Amino acid sequence: MERLITMPTSIRSRRSWCGLVLGLFWFGLGVAHAATPLNGAWREAYAGDTPQSVLHEYHAGLLKSFDPSLLQRFPQNSTGSWVVIAPQPPWDNTARVLTIYPPTLGKVIAFGGDQSQTLALDDFSASTHGHGRLAWQLPGNQAASAPILLKFEPSQTLSAPVRFHLESWNEYIRADAQWLVFASACFAVMLAMVLMALCFALMLRDVTYAWYAGYVLCYALIQGVQTGFVFHPLEWQWLSGSALLAGSAAVALSVAFASLFMMRFCELQRYAPLLRVPVTAMAVGMIQLVLMRCSRIPLFVEVAQVLLNPLLMIGAVLLLVAAIVAAARGSRQAWFFLAGWTPLLLLTALTSAQVGGALPQLDWLNDASLAGGAFEAVVLSIGLADRALHLRHDRDIVRVLADHDALTNVFNRRAWTERANTLLSDGPPRPLALLFLDLDHFKLLNDRQGHNAGDRALVAVAKALATELRPADLLGRYGGEEFVALLDGIPTQQAVQVATRLCRRVHRLEIPVSEESLLLTVSIGIAMRREGDDLESLVDHADQAMYDAKLGGRNRVCLHADSLAPSGGPHLHVVEKRER
Repeated sequence: MERLITMPTSIRSRRSWCGLVLGLFWFGLGVAHAATPLNGAWREAYAGDTPQSVLHEYHAGLLKSFDPSLLQRFPQNSTGSWVVIAPQPPWDNTARVLTIYPPTLGKVIAFGGDQSQTLALDDFSASTHGHGRLAWQLPGNQAASAPILLKFEPSQTLSAPVRFHLESWNEYIRADAQWLVFASACFAVMLAMVLMALCFALMLRDVTYAWYAGYVLCYALIQGVQTGFVFHPLEWQWLSGSALLAGSAAVALSVAFASLFMMRFCELQRYAPLLRVPVTAMAVGMIQLVLMRCSRIPLFVEVAQVLLNPLLMIGAVLLLVAAIVAAARGSRQAWFFLAGWTPLLLLTALTSAQVGGALPQLDWLNDASLAGGAFEAVVLSIGLADRALHLRHDRDIVRVLADHDALTNVFNRRAWTERANTLLSDGPPRPLALLFLDLDHFKLLNDRQGHNAGDRALVAVAKALATELRPADLLGRYGGEEFVALLDGIPTQQAVQVATRLCRRVHRLEIPVSEESLLLTVSIGIAMRREGDDLESLVDHADQAMYDAKLGGRNRVCLHADSLAPSGGPHLHVVEKRER
């Protein structure tokens, strides 16, 4: 956890179980290759030291021994630390490369023969550059058995444990290519998730996706700085010398974005309202730390540096507790957050112990964090997709409820009007018939049998009408006992036949109105669309025709006069009443 710049908590706190698995895979694939056996020794640097004096002390056995193949932390005082790497037999005089993994954010000076070279992540000279590690190609004139002297320069970053490998040029190229494939795949996954989230944020106008994109992007930048990926192979020279500032800002912003994201993603306002305030305060506080860190005012920079690590640890626990509470109270998305967040705390503990000297053999934890970022991005993206599907499902339910009559489940007046207007304006003019239906003696049924009986009658009639009409026909409840239907693409005679069939179907329901054997029936007015008609005029014409049907004796169909064919035709089509 104490890995990047002056904010140890954030770097290693973005891990996952997948990171552990992929890290182990990478360890077995790209790191566990043949390497020259090494011995190591070190001591802190002091004023007046020279390379020759340090090597003389080494040969005299005055330096502290360590195993270079295991992670070793070298305390960096104001003058740095000296490290001696001694190759052991069998010696190989071919081209060799010394690698330091994970790469330090400070500088390392390598001494070989009569030469010296400065190794740094942000070095853009023509020398050999390691990817995900510092690399130094040994001079050809240096004997294979000669010790290699390194000096770790003091830096503002916290000292993190490193290990050393000495390998042939071919082995180095192979391992370097494997790491590039691994890291490129991880960064590609994270950036793909960011682009997807930004697209959804624009399309759905949901800021939750934007907070997620900001969080993953900051984490990718953190890993890019930590592994040196932004310097090699990306060659971002403009970031040279600003890694400390960029990393600090990215760390704080990642926590701020994570807080804002999980607050909306896990629906804290609904499931954990009391925790919403501290989570919001954490996001605001992190943004303030970024501004203080970027202010370049010494006092503000020092305060921000002191507060960052404690706030990171508090923020990690706070987000975990908030997610657990939200999940326990029914937040489905909180489980996705926990799946990507909980393992991070375990890796945080592991890396914290590693900085203190424990677990020196687990050098793959650095790459595990990179794989963990990709895994976490995928898990949270799946959670966002699940959230979007549930929101769409809920929206569809609300839309159905808003568009349909609660009693009869046909379109209500507003929804029917909107769809009818769309149908009238869609495409070239074609035959359209509007049917206006009014139940006969419905008020009498309500008075005699009560409103419950009236409601049951409306439901039965609506179901019967929907059964008789085509799926493409628009059926709606216009108000009270009135229904409307818009029939697309049928001529006048066929519209009359459909209306007649509807009359007969309602009559066959045999819904009693009174004790005098009076059955519920329907009167229907028909208006055919003519040039210049709009929906309002069609409804008016059909309504007038319906009143003509009422005046003509009810339980019948009436065609509006303006809808008659030029050759003339029947004005009224009467439905014969069936005797009981």
